[in-house]
Amino acid sequence: MKEMPLSERFERFALTECKGNSRLYEFLSLQVSAADDLLELSSHCRRGQPIPNLFFASIHYLLLKGVHHELKAYYPDLVASPLSVDQSFGAFRDFCHRYREDIVAILQTRIVQTNEIRRCTYLYPSFCSIHNITRKPLSLIEIGTSAGLQLLWDKFKYAYGSPEVYGDQESPVQLVARLKNDVIPPLSRTSPPVAFRAGIDLHVINLSDDDDYLWLKALIWPEHVERRRWFEQAAEMMKRCNDVQLIEGDGLTVLPEVVTQIPEDSTLCVFHTHVANQFTICEKEKLVQILRDISFQRPVFHLFNNLYDAGKLHLALVHQGVERDHIVAEIDGHGQWFAWLANV
Repeated sequence: MKEMPLSERFERFALTECKGNSRLYEFLSLQVSAADDLLELSSHCRRGQPIPNLFFASIHYLLLKGVHHELKAYYPDLVASPLSVDQSFGAFRDFCHRYREDIVAILQTRIVQTNEIRRCTYLYPSFCSIHNITRKPLSLIEIGTSAGLQLLWDKFKYAYGSPEVYGDQESPVQLVARLKNDVIPPLSRTSPPVAFRAGIDLHVINLSDDDDYLWLKALIWPEHVERRRWFEQAAEMMKRCNDVQLIEGDGLTVLPEVVTQIPEDSTLCVFHTHVANQFTICEKEKLVQILRDISFQRPVFHLFNNLYDAGKLHLALVHQGVERDHIVAEIDGHGQWFAWLANV
């Protein structure tokens, strides 16, 4: 399949992802879509990466790192009273030309590894649903884990537009999401028990490393104050957590070995969010086959999105080589809302 031209990628990014979420990135992305020099600069990203996200994050990273430039005045997370977005493109273009070599170096060495904590708001009812079925502690394996923050979903508490709070009632992190329809998801007042947690990533993020930590902050869009606060809180929790294995390697290669480590009397849950869109068709098929192979030894619950379609959360039970797949929710990419569709 022929790749979408870069100009169209930035235009689509502006109109479908940024609109209503980031006025700054929406405006700049539309400008970049018509600027050949900046499109050429952005093309230095590694193959398979979401180019607009990586391009804007690289510039945000340099600003967060302390590079002095007038562009800083347009970023709401860097100044108290940002200047008008509509006047930002001249400074943005100048920054890109002036720091071209630094930007290229980032584009060629970094990848998009968001730890979108609010996605746990729809992971929580999903894992509650699994626990309601098996009544056993859950063993978690996340593919594309980055820094592993979503593996801590049971250590957060959740609110969904009512006074009721679910999850870890003592948690310092309370995540909020809006239910977009009238279907109430399966929500346990307290978190289901977790027996094992491991995350696999080609490039594990070390939160104790200042540059890695700053890179994850750079991936958070400038206007998103809550996202940044939740990330900082969860990162502090992860630094104190001693029951998470973070494994650097190819998830498709490492997964079968990690599965052998989980307790026998637990429920195997393999999950990934917003990662499969970076897989090739062959890699997607290989993952499905690996899970089928594992399922001859023990049942596998597979929780995922972006493997077959966008904006849908799937929960599949794979047993004896047979997969029963349900679309359980329509979801927002940043976890601001979801619409629960079916209880498994």
